[in-house]
Amino acid sequence: MVSSGQAAPPFVRMAAHPLRWRLLTELAGSDHRVRELTERLGQPQNLVSYHLRLLRDGGLVTARRSSFDGRDSYYHLDLDRCAGALTATGADLHPVLRLRPPAPPALPAGGRVRVLFACTGNSSRSPIAEALLRHRAGDHVDVTSAGSRPKPRIHPDAIRVLREDFGIELDDRRPRHLDTLTGHRFDYVITVCDKVREVCPDFGDDPRPVHWSIPDPAAAEDTHPAFADVARELDTRIGHLLAVFAATAPREVQP
Repeated sequence: MVSSGQAAPPFVRMAAHPLRWRLLTELAGSDHRVRELTERLGQPQNLVSYHLRLLRDGGLVTARRSSFDGRDSYYHLDLDRCAGALTATGADLHPVLRLRPPAPPALPAGGRVRVLFACTGNSSRSPIAEALLRHRAGDHVDVTSAGSRPKPRIHPDAIRVLREDFGIELDDRRPRHLDTLTGHRFDYVITVCDKVREVCPDFGDDPRPVHWSIPDPAAAEDTHPAFADVARELDTRIGHLLAVFAATAPREVQP
C-alpha cells in the first residue's frame, strides 16, 4: 500500500489534470488531429499540443502521420496501456482494489448494431475489420464495408492473414463503392484510413462517426507482415468497440 509520504502514481498525476482528462476522454472514442481537439476543447493549439506531448511521454497516447496530409498527425489513445495503468494504480492504493481482467462484454439482445467500415480501396483494411467484427460479434451486428475508390479485388494478403491468423475464410465478394450504400442506416460509421475520412458521405440518421488512423498495409515493401500487424491492431480496436456496444444506449441499438 501507499505510505502517507509517497507521491500519487504516475497515471493519477497524468490523468488528474482537467485538460489532460478531457483529451483522454475525446481520444477514447476516436483518433483525432490536434486542430480537432483544439476545437472540441476550446483551448489554444499550443496548450493542447503541450499536454498531448505529456500524454505521449507517459505512454498513454501515440501519434501517427496522416496518409491524407503528411503535415498532420492523428493521435490515438492506447486503451490497453490505460487499463494496465489503472490496475497498477488501484493495487498501489490497496490490494483489494487490484482490477481483475474484465469478462467478455455481453452484447445487447433483441437488436443489432449497424456498422459500416470505410476505407479507400475496400480491399485491405475495411474488409479485414468487417470480417473480424462479424467473427467476434456474430448475429449481434449488421456489418459491411465499402470504399471511396474500390479496387478490383480483395488483396490476397488480407485473405491470407484472416485465414492463417484468425481462422476466417473470406467469401468471394468484391470491393464495393460507398455510393452503393446510399440510403442505408448505420449506428456507427468507422473510417479506417485518413483519406476516406475526408470524402466519406453523410449517411443521415445521426450515426456515430469514429476514425481509426490505420496505415495501408498494401503500401508496405513487405506486405504480409504489414497485413498481419494491421489485422492485430484492428482486432484490438474491435475488442474495445465491443465493450462500447455492450454499454450502448438503446437509441443506438435498434432492431
